[in-house]
Amino acid sequence: MRLERYLTVDDFKREAEKRVPRMFFQYADSGAYTEGTYRANSDDFARVRLQQRIGVDITKRSLETTILGRRITMPLGLGATGAAGMQSADGEIKAARAAEKFGTIFTLSTVSICSIEDIAAATRASFWFQLYVRKDREFTGRLIDRAKAAGCGALVVTMDCQHYGQRHKDVRNGLTVPLKLTPRFLAELAVKPRWALAMLGTRRRTFGNFAGHVPAAPSAAALAEWMSQQDDLTLNWKDLLWIKQRFGGPLVVKGVLHPDDARAAVAHGADAIIVSNHGGRQLDGAPSTIRVLPRIVDAVGSRCEIYLDSGVRSGHDMIKAVALGARAVFVGRPFLYALGAAGEAGVSRLFEIMRAEADSALGLMSVNDITTLGADHIESNDLVPPRGL
Repeated sequence: MRLERYLTVDDFKREAEKRVPRMFFQYADSGAYTEGTYRANSDDFARVRLQQRIGVDITKRSLETTILGRRITMPLGLGATGAAGMQSADGEIKAARAAEKFGTIFTLSTVSICSIEDIAAATRASFWFQLYVRKDREFTGRLIDRAKAAGCGALVVTMDCQHYGQRHKDVRNGLTVPLKLTPRFLAELAVKPRWALAMLGTRRRTFGNFAGHVPAAPSAAALAEWMSQQDDLTLNWKDLLWIKQRFGGPLVVKGVLHPDDARAAVAHGADAIIVSNHGGRQLDGAPSTIRVLPRIVDAVGSRCEIYLDSGVRSGHDMIKAVALGARAVFVGRPFLYALGAAGEAGVSRLFEIMRAEADSALGLMSVNDITTLGADHIESNDLVPPRGL
């Protein structure tokens, strides 16, 4: 499929499903339990209406903004996603390079296939590192040190994954660590040879931030056993002080859905927060992020930068989130679909699509500067309280 024929995130999704083994495609394209929150994230974005205006000179439109002092091309970055390197060989490197060329942020996951050092060696621009705090605090400390040594621009501490919501698709597909080469999986590889050959051509096929960095786990089986025991149920607000002091740079707290948690994050040193329900992969039945965003903006919007993920599928969604108070949005599944469909070029094409959508919306709303968007650019509906005309 030629790149210009990709027009929407769904176009990438359909192509990725053809190219990526079912186990890994559905790992990205799944939510917890009934997937109710996964669906609500996008459904609630669709219920927000933009306000069309006319009669304004719109020849000097700009999507540029800043986050944590860094100027970016538009208020959209790539969020942390586990095992992106299984959607496409060396996937995290490809996505990071696309983000660098576009002029925005790439966030590397703790459970990435490519390591912190891989991304630092492959790119020049500063990237962010998302931290899962492990029970082994010495290992966690070394992760933070490695992110600092790589020049990461921010540390994103994810606090909604002390334990995990079950994704039924993963269970049914037999997704395990380490991966078992079952007849079913081998049959998948036979019908998706391009993916298989690309994976054979890279040495990066395991969790790069762990392999070789856990002295107590010299083999793949031992590493898998160690990882399975590392969920830290004790993680709490007090831990942020140690994390921030060790990193020495901006701290972003991810997983905020309640105003009181937003206040607590700021009180314990967060420079920014991400309003996130982990893409509907954790608490099934939790509210969508766009639904809770205005309340969190009211609570801490004057005290820290606020970002949003989960459910963003277009430049129009980005515009809606910014109008309701987000400084920027981060996408996960959309860039994973783009990776699976067309690698680095797919992610670059995704950026182009979302920029064109957002630029068009901005013009039709008679707005020249995206940073001036506010709630008065949103029509009232059941998600947004009515305002006087």
